[in-house]
Parts: sequence; C-alpha cells; structure tokens
Amino acid sequence: MKNKQMDTMYYGKLEHNGWSFYLAATDNGLCYVGSQNKAFDEVENWAAKKRQGAMLIHDEEKVSLYKEQLISYLDGTRTQFDVPIDLKGTTFQEMVWKELQNIPYGETVSYMDIAEKIEKPKAVRAVGAAIGANPVMILVPCHRVVAKDGKLTGFRGGISMKEGLLALESKK
Repeated sequence: MKNKQMDTMYYGKLEHNGWSFYLAATDNGLCYVGSQNKAFDEVENWAAKKRQGAMLIHDEEKVSLYKEQLISYLDGTRTQFDVPIDLKGTTFQEMVWKELQNIPYGETVSYMDIAEKIEKPKAVRAVGAAIGANPVMILVPCHRVVAKDGKLTGFRGGISMKEGLLALESKK
C-alpha cells in the first residue's frame, strides 16, 4: 500500500486598513482565503473537510507574497494577481472557478451568465453551490457574481465583505 504524503499548509493573517482575514498556502500556491474578521477555526474547519490530513503550520513568511499582492489589491493599486493558486474541487467546481477568473476587475456577472459560459445553462443552482465552495476568494473573484436582478446574494465572506470588495473595485 502506498503512503499518502501528508499535505502541509502554511497560514498567516492579513491585517490591513480594516481588512482582517487568514490565508493558507501549500507549496503549490494559495489554497484558502478566509472571511473578514473570522477566527482561525474557519481555516481549521475548511482544512479538515477539504484537505483531510493536511498539517497546518503558522508561517507568515510562506504567505507573505500572497499578502503583498492582496494588500496592493486592497489599496486599489492591483487589478490582477500573478501568484499561483492551488485549487482542489470536483471537475464541475474547478470549471466554475476557472470561469470566475475571467470576470474582469470592476465588473459583475450573474450566476446565469456563468452557467451559460460553462455551457450548463440549467445548472444555475449548482453554479451557485460551486461558487459558494470557492476556497480562494478575491483571487478567484466570486464577489463579482450577483443575482440576475443585480442584487448581492450569498458570499462565504458575508455580504458586507462582498459590498466592500465591489466598492473597492468601483473606485478605479
């Protein structure tokens, strides 16, 4: 029987201009962006469910590059990210997450738009569930997805975090 190598996840906390959330990364890239003002157990619970057996190690240095890019985004000086991300989901989730990365900075699309882009127009609810499972908020910009009528709906980080990110992007 083959030994399954244990994943190591490094985590740190970004605190900048009123923003406060945890980040986690593997050697392959950023794998988790936490919700605004949530405790560390949010990261632990996610890792226990989605990266079973992963060892969490506090290491601000290992997440510093991700922090730097997120801080410049939060300051309004960065509109795109060029750091590696380490996404693991179902084939459907990964298809949705890939499509989210095509939404331009400062623009919004509907859940229906995403469903149509991935050629699954009847899968709007499944698209919503996949978006809700996105572990790398901001870099995979699920905050740019709104209801067909333009209303802000579900966001793992909370509606106020979604409002804040959209307001930040509308200043450009």
